[in-house]
Amino acid sequence: MKRKDFLQATMAGAAALAVSPLDSFASKLTGKPPISSASDIKISFQESTAPGKTLEEKFDFMAANGVTGFEPWGANLPARVEEIQKLCKGRNIKVSAICAGFKGFILAEDPAVKAEFDHTMREIIIAAGELGSVGVIMVPAFNGNKPCRPHTAETRQYLVEELAALGEFALKNKTTVILEPLNRREAFYLRQVGDAASICRDTKSAGVMCMGDFWHMSEETSDEAAFLAAGKYLKHVHIASRGTRNTPGEDGQADNYVGGFSALKRLGYPHWVSFECGCKSERSVAVPAALKLLREQWQRA
Repeated sequence: MKRKDFLQATMAGAAALAVSPLDSFASKLTGKPPISSASDIKISFQESTAPGKTLEEKFDFMAANGVTGFEPWGANLPARVEEIQKLCKGRNIKVSAICAGFKGFILAEDPAVKAEFDHTMREIIIAAGELGSVGVIMVPAFNGNKPCRPHTAETRQYLVEELAALGEFALKNKTTVILEPLNRREAFYLRQVGDAASICRDTKSAGVMCMGDFWHMSEETSDEAAFLAAGKYLKHVHIASRGTRNTPGEDGQADNYVGGFSALKRLGYPHWVSFECGCKSERSVAVPAALKLLREQWQRA
């Protein structure tokens, strides 16, 4: 081979390798080809996010601004199913995830507290299925949840077994349970997205999924790596400003989500990015600005 031909072949091969590793990795994680085009981000709002005095006014704002997901609080959800269904009807809005709302917690040492969790969580799961939700968000234990099982290998195995049963119940109701990792200020147990994904894997139940929250992902070394680690188990994403947990964009240049968005696009992530945040200024100004920011960054990713 002539030197010129050799160099051209080598450069072509190197270029192929340079652009392919993450796409190849993402494809292996999900079992499907990565998204290469800059498709639109699917945005969801929690109940307090949109401006408006009533929930109907908030839904009107969401519909007018291309927000296609609604994330209600899980408390008292069974009594609200019909109300939420009516609000979604005639609008391009679906229920995304359900934000917790259960009583008790899954790692409780007190049998009465654990029984309260089992009962209320299953009620919410049934309602989530009726609403067509992707899943019910849950945290195994907050720092304030006591008495709590210790952070040991035995506790992890207990959690895997309990979640496996809960996941199968969720599947029967056409939804899932979604594990949410939190930062160390809020939870001692389950702080990284990859850890949550490994628990999902070990349950061997398609009804157990996980999520990432840009605010809590201060525990991660990389937004992109965290989402790629979740792979096929990633079912939901929360977003907020990166310094004060307010509306995206209200913390200025710190509010950069491009790395995380790049991973979501590589994974072919089909679900919602949902606002879970406060607001420092007027919602009627801050929220539209946040929507513009996220869509611009999604296109750049």
